[in-house]
Amino acid sequence: MFEFRFQPLKTVYFLYFISSILFVRLPYWVISSLIPAWRPRTSWTLFRTLNVNALRSMIDAFYATGSFPADDPEKSAQSADKLGFVWIDPLPAALLTGEIASAARANNVVSTRTHGYWYGKDVGSGAHGQKASPNEKVLYFLHGGAFIMGTACPANPSGHGPAIVDLMKHCSAIFDRAFCLDYRLASSAPLKVANPFPAAIIDAVAGYRYLVENLGFQARNIIVCGDSAGGQLAFCLIRYLAQEALPSLPPPGTAVLVSPPGGCTHDYSPTSSMTVNARSDFVKTIFHCGFTARSLLGSLPPEEIETNTWLSPSSPRIDTTGLFSNFPPTCIIVGGAEQALDSMKTLHHRLVADNDPKQITYWEYPDAAHAFLMTNFQEPEKTEASKALAQWICEIYGGGEVKGNN
Repeated sequence: MFEFRFQPLKTVYFLYFISSILFVRLPYWVISSLIPAWRPRTSWTLFRTLNVNALRSMIDAFYATGSFPADDPEKSAQSADKLGFVWIDPLPAALLTGEIASAARANNVVSTRTHGYWYGKDVGSGAHGQKASPNEKVLYFLHGGAFIMGTACPANPSGHGPAIVDLMKHCSAIFDRAFCLDYRLASSAPLKVANPFPAAIIDAVAGYRYLVENLGFQARNIIVCGDSAGGQLAFCLIRYLAQEALPSLPPPGTAVLVSPPGGCTHDYSPTSSMTVNARSDFVKTIFHCGFTARSLLGSLPPEEIETNTWLSPSSPRIDTTGLFSNFPPTCIIVGGAEQALDSMKTLHHRLVADNDPKQITYWEYPDAAHAFLMTNFQEPEKTEASKALAQWICEIYGGGEVKGNN
């Protein structure tokens, strides 16, 4: 891991990577997947199979070189009107309390200015980030990326922009703009040590405060959504708001958790989803290398990764009874072909145990891989889930059938 992070080895590696994909791996993938029975799922098309293999290889390249997709906020700020860019003020000390405040002190994490991007109405006109209109709904989106990479910047080709736009299209009857936070990304040796737990949670609370206090959105009209690590971050944000009961920041009205991994502890037995679904998912390196766990831990003891309910809410070593209560209506969307499926099911069961079961919705699409709602090659599951989600949100807010979404 990271053995090619320095030049000129990095350039040599990328030349090798591109040539091997074009002339070796791609032909092999095509031949080995020509017959449906040879594919990870017989229902998969050749196109989907090739995309999963390509994504897996791309992630391997990220870890070989340390070249993780990320954002440059100073550069984005220069094109703020075009990109919908905004700065987010640091979280006031009075709003940082409880276990998260204690963890911040232990890891020397302080609240700092972060940033985000608006999508939808008024972006491009210089009028983005306007005050909320009466009873306006808004999507608050937290991107995935194992807490160490990723961005919602619309100008970044590896960002979540297209997926956010597509989700907004399906949910246009409910909201016409979305705010997407770029929280601090964690890192550890041999890369620069930066932003351990709970930096991302603090930033997520700051982004939520921006919507409620700065723009005047009513908490019940905020739909918090995240995919992958962003799904877990959304879970932690809502848990923090529910647990700390901050008068100025009540919990949101709705939550959508797309493929929330449930932490960094997983079962690797022969019958576990980590083993059974290794070929049908593309995140094996992320889970196996341990970089996310080390980066989040910071100066905390190693055992915290298995015993800390914020870092690993699905860990089998902890009793979470009563810890995940007072959640709003929550929809968990996962794929049956995911490696972390077992942990996601555990998270679902723990949420159901602590809340009204009718408030917790769980959808599992049998042949879908990780974060399929954010990809452009996992059909028909992506479109089916997007339409169902739009209808679910509409019903939460008292609407009827979503027009044009059948």
